[in-house]
Amino acid sequence: MTAPLRSVAILGLGYVGLPLAVRAALAGHTVTGFDVDAGRVALLDGGASPVEDVPDDELKQAVAAGLRFTADPAELGGCDAFVVCVPTPLADGAPDLSMVLSAVDLVAASLAPGDLVVLESTTYPGTTEELVAPRIAACAGLEAGRDYHLAFSPERIDPANPSFGLGNTHKVVGGLGAAASAAAAELYGSFIDNVHVVSGPRVAEMAKLLENTFRHVNIALVNEMAVFCHELGIDLWEAIDAAATKPFGFMPFRPGPGVGGHCIPIDQSYLSWRVKRLGYSFRFVELACEINERMPDYVAHRVADLLNQERKAVNGARVLLLGVAYKRDVGDLRESSAFALARRLAARGAEVGWQDPHVETFEPGPRVTRVDDLTEDTLGAYDLVVVHTDHSAYDWDWIVPRSRRVLDTRNATAGLGDPRVARL
Repeated sequence: MTAPLRSVAILGLGYVGLPLAVRAALAGHTVTGFDVDAGRVALLDGGASPVEDVPDDELKQAVAAGLRFTADPAELGGCDAFVVCVPTPLADGAPDLSMVLSAVDLVAASLAPGDLVVLESTTYPGTTEELVAPRIAACAGLEAGRDYHLAFSPERIDPANPSFGLGNTHKVVGGLGAAASAAAAELYGSFIDNVHVVSGPRVAEMAKLLENTFRHVNIALVNEMAVFCHELGIDLWEAIDAAATKPFGFMPFRPGPGVGGHCIPIDQSYLSWRVKRLGYSFRFVELACEINERMPDYVAHRVADLLNQERKAVNGARVLLLGVAYKRDVGDLRESSAFALARRLAARGAEVGWQDPHVETFEPGPRVTRVDDLTEDTLGAYDLVVVHTDHSAYDWDWIVPRSRRVLDTRNATAGLGDPRVARL
């Protein structure tokens, strides 16, 4: 049976909300994309997508199908489904849900009996029931489960993933009651291949935090192993590839210069914060944070060692960072370890250059300058090149021979066999 078409409001047009709005519109829903950033709305109205996973052509197709953008809350009136996709950062180590609450207030002003409200913003277990439902009751006088449907469905966007996107990644849905779960599953099922319904919002909220805490802890494991494997003279990358040949009981994670992005460095802190309120400490998460946060220091230490081998001090040396985004083939700088690494090198007196084909502005502090183009003369002018982000646009076969020394934190140069390269 075909799901009924809805008039959907998507609040927050970032890397989560915009793909959702586009896909819902292409599925035939009438979609209003709302964002408080009028500049972003103007950009979208002009047919330019600020999100790398949404090409301009796809955006224009969705607009032709009826997608519209606004920064005016009054235009949310008349919608019968509301999806909140706003950021949830940390403030002094605690969850900052101010943007969620502001968005919920806007929803409450337009909510009518029988409507659907879904929170997608990552948060701690209990938020949907303990904050969103009472907020709407206070603002609109409507009770979740009786007057309207309320659910939580965690976003699972992995920017620049060539294999899995919004449409073919299972969508977890947990509603406040069976009717709410059914309503949310019906909406998402109209444009997402598989919907997995759980017993309630708390389980859906925990599923998101479990996914990213799992990744955070395992990345910390291999990051710590990278430190002592270097001392032992063991190629950890080769060891990981060997372990990955086992068809059961192992999942490969790989080390790097730190952990970035909105999810992994932030989400586990939501769970840790919630657990501490119960009187417990989440020791696995706390240790993983400690290990991952010290990786930029370790990379800076390795830089100093490599320069020392060339009889040079860090003070006065020229170091080039290739790639400053938090992951490959995106321009996202959120929580990127490049900030900490650049600051540490500059604090030791290095002249730090950076180059990234996906990033326009990167400002970690003084003594850090942008390199517009990679040329033979440019590479040769630096004492050391650090591969921070292994963008596919980089030609390592060309870059490495033209560099004096290279520290590869991503194993991007594997197989070159060039003695100038040291790996993390």
